[in-house]
Parts: sequence; structure tokens; C-alpha cells
Amino acid sequence: MRALLLVALLAPALAAQPPRVTVTLPAGRAAAPVDGRLLFLVSADTAGEPRNQVSDAVRTAQVYGMDVEGWRPGTARTVDGTAFGYPLPALSDLKPGRYRVQALVNRYETFRRADGHTVKLPPDRGEGQQWASKPGNLYSRPQAVTVGAGTPIALTLDQEIPPVADFAAKETPYVKYVRIRSERLSRFWGRDMHLAAWVLLPWGYDAHPGARYPLVVNHGHFPSGVDGWRETPPDSTLAPDFSARFNLRGYNRIQQELSYQLYRDWTGPGFPRVLLVQIQHATPFYDDSYAVNSANNGPYGDAIQRELLPEIERRFRGIGEGWARFAYGGSTGGWEALAVQTFYPDEYNGAWVACPDPIDFRAYTTVDIYADTNAYWQAGPFKRVPRPGHRNWLGHVDATLEQMNHRELALGSRGRSGDQWDVWQSVFSPVGADGYPKPIWDKRTGTIDRAVAAHWREHFDLTHILRRDWKTLGPKLRGKLRIYVGDMDNYYLNNAVYLTEQFLREADPPADAVVDYGDRAEHCWNGDHTRSNAYSRLRYPQMVLPWAVERMLRTAPAGADLRSWRY
Repeated sequence: MRALLLVALLAPALAAQPPRVTVTLPAGRAAAPVDGRLLFLVSADTAGEPRNQVSDAVRTAQVYGMDVEGWRPGTARTVDGTAFGYPLPALSDLKPGRYRVQALVNRYETFRRADGHTVKLPPDRGEGQQWASKPGNLYSRPQAVTVGAGTPIALTLDQEIPPVADFAAKETPYVKYVRIRSERLSRFWGRDMHLAAWVLLPWGYDAHPGARYPLVVNHGHFPSGVDGWRETPPDSTLAPDFSARFNLRGYNRIQQELSYQLYRDWTGPGFPRVLLVQIQHATPFYDDSYAVNSANNGPYGDAIQRELLPEIERRFRGIGEGWARFAYGGSTGGWEALAVQTFYPDEYNGAWVACPDPIDFRAYTTVDIYADTNAYWQAGPFKRVPRPGHRNWLGHVDATLEQMNHRELALGSRGRSGDQWDVWQSVFSPVGADGYPKPIWDKRTGTIDRAVAAHWREHFDLTHILRRDWKTLGPKLRGKLRIYVGDMDNYYLNNAVYLTEQFLREADPPADAVVDYGDRAEHCWNGDHTRSNAYSRLRYPQMVLPWAVERMLRTAPAGADLRSWRY
């Protein structure tokens, strides 16, 4: 009887005992001790690699993360109870069952910045700051295991992600690749730092050597080529895929068709002849710098504006004046388009801003960082309600802000996940005492730091900055702003646009801005009421460039070149 009672008392403890996970760094896989983030990945899927299955989706894989420093080749590390997990926070929460498991280390390098701080971060290696495909990262082969209480799991990091292909090899008579060393960024980061860009040359470029061209920047995430561009007809043998996002079968074929349509429009009669540019400006924090100067990332805004774009205009006969530059983009690119037009008001003649990341921090998605005390919960005296993070067009929620942020916390401490909430923090925050971005809120609990929020307001809350500086900005921005967003944006980005619109409608002097909403449209609606997102997102140049030309013709200074590029 006593034995049975003892077993009954011990049963919960035994059930909660986590598996014993050891990961070996082989002697031949690293020439020196490794710093980085060690990830243990668990998938309920029966195929594929767990490293590619971690997401905000309901069916995400499980990940546990822990920092490693000075990990000597030829030794092993244990993933233990200190590893933070998503969606299950503790290793002991993993239920017994059959899984596919994998380990990966996201390798860090040491940066000695000009601000006096030494930080360890994952450098971009041409992949656009993606830990699961970053060249040089080490990982184990996926293996199927049956997990139970105390199950031993031994993994070896015997695989290495190879380098990306040479971007210059993708050049064609129309597509050119430009890469420069940035003096400003190299000085800040204490090592050579580069900026690069894809440049789409206009039809007739070689046949019109005397022509000089306007420049249009398509802002957005790290581009591995020119978005939506194809110089050959669609592949008729391509097996149709299924886009869950758009609920469309054969979306890969649709993309090829519309990419080829851009080529035909671009080379056809009457299409605007411009230099169309997409920038590669990945930072050690993210695939994109947000095209502004910031305390943690350095002077990316000035580096792009004063170094990269002038070099592109020099090489490819750009006009090189503000009346002949435009910016557009969606989501991250939408925020950037509005930001560069705001921070460099004389150097752009218009910004087409689609589904922008939060442009008013009173609606930082579903959080008011100035009035709320907690980012994850709305709280009353007797009830707490989680803040939603992602919804569909019907408003059905599949991720909360807490879950989205906890995923990032599992992937990287100190804002090093390489993902969305951490990059906003790296751009908008002051530098913390440890040299890393000062958190806007506690990543575990969601408690907001009001002092950090005040810094965000004065430096990067675009609506606040417009209102604060409108006396000088207003005359320079009149008629230049077009903002579009779906009223069912998946990330609630329409909430900030409502607040921005309220200011623009009342602004004095008048803003003459266009603000429009797509009825029941999800992320990332861009102003096209005649097509769904699936199609309109592939037609930005056809939408933006005619407006840019029309505006240039109306606003160009006396004596400006309005003829050489209009053939």
C-alpha cells in the first residue's frame, strides 16, 4: 500500500521530467569557439525540417532557445530548463509523443561600435537576416524521436548552411546590381559595412545616351532580385501550387504571369522611363534598416541618401534632384516611404504609402504605448483579456501579441531574434546600458517602459513628428502623401492610419494628402479597388509610376529636364 502511494505521489514529478537534450559542436565545424543562440526545434509534422516550421501560425513547430558563448568545438551543450520556449515556455511542458527534432546555432560575431559599446550579433551574410537559412549557421539533420519523461536526445551540428549565390550573376541588360562600402556605416560598426541595390534600367537606356532619368525607390524587405520582374514568358510546365494566404490555386503561375506583364509594360510604348531601385540594407538586427538613422543601427538613412542613391544616379544618369525622386512600398516599405519623405522632405516629390507599419504609436498595432501599461493584456479589476496580434479578414484571431513576442524571445535574447518586434525596438529605442536596444516592454511580461515610449515619440512616431513640425514640413509635403490600408489589416495597421488621417485632414497649411481604405481588405492593400490583394501587390510600378510622372510634370522647377527621358 505504501509503495502504491509513493508511486502516486511521484507520478506528477516523473511526468513533468523533461527530455535530456545534448547538442554536440563537432571539432571540424568551427575553427574557434562559437557565440550565438542555440535552438532546439520540435515538429509534429512528419516531413520537412523543423527549422523551417517556426511561425506565428497555430500549427507552428516548437522552439527552445539559449545563448551560448565561447562554445569550444568538440564539446557538447545541454538544452535544459533555462531554455525559453515557444509556444510552450518550458521543456518540461513538452508532451510525450513522436516528433521530428533538430538543433541549430545562429552564430554571432563581435562588433565594437563607435559609440563605445561591444555587442554580439548575427551579421547578415547575403540571405537577408534569416536565421534558418543564414550561411555559416550550423544545424543537425532532422530525426524522428519518441519523447517521454527523461528521454535522452543527442544531436550533432554536422551540417552547415552554404553561401548564397552571387547576386551579380543575375544581371541582365535591364537589371543591374550595385554594391558599395558605406563610410558612415563602417565607421559606426567598427568594420566594413556595405549597401547594395537592384536597379531596373528603363527601356531605351542605351539608345538614348543623352537621357537623364528620375529615380523611384521601391522600399521593402531584403530583395534577392527585382521584385515582380520576369523577362521570359511564364513556364507552362510549372505545377500549380496553393496559396493559403490568398486561398488561390496556382498562385505561382499568377506571379509569373504578372511578372512577365511588368516586363511587357516596361518595354512598351508610353510607360514611364525611370530608374527603379530596390535596396539591400540588412543590419545585424534585421533584413532591413527602416532607411533611417537610429541609435542602435547607425546612420542608415544618411548612408542611403548621401552615399548609395547618389552613386546609383551617377552610374546610371539619374537626374539627381528632389523633384525627380519618389518612394513607395508596402508594410515595412510603406513605413519607410513615409519616413524618408518626412525626414528628407526636399529630396523626394512623393510617397505612395501602402499598409504601413505603425505610423502612430498610439496605435502600435493594438497597443497605445503612451497610455497602456501592458502590451499583452487589457486588465480590469477582475478580468484580463489578451491583446490580439494577428487576425484574418473576418476578425478571427490566430496569434496574440504575447505569443508573437515570446516566439522572438525564444529565438533571441536582447532583441536578437531578427524578427519584427525586435527590429522595431532596434530602430526606435535608445541604446541600453548593455549596448543592446532598450526594451519598449518586458519581453516576458509585456510591462511597458514609459521612458522608452517617450523616446520613441520624439524620434520615430511619424504622426507626432508631422504634427510637431508641420509649420516647416507642411509646405514641403503638400500633395506628396498617398496612404492606403485595408480596414481588416491582419496586423491592425489601419488603426494608426486612422489617427494619421485625422491630423492630415485638419492640417494647416493643408496637406492635400490622399488617405484611402480597402473594404474588408487584409495586409497589404495598396489602393487598388478593382483587384484583390493577390493581384494588386504585383502591380506597384503600374500604379505608382504614372502618378509620379504626372506630379513631376506639374511641380518640376523652371528649366528642369522633362523631355530627355520621355521617349
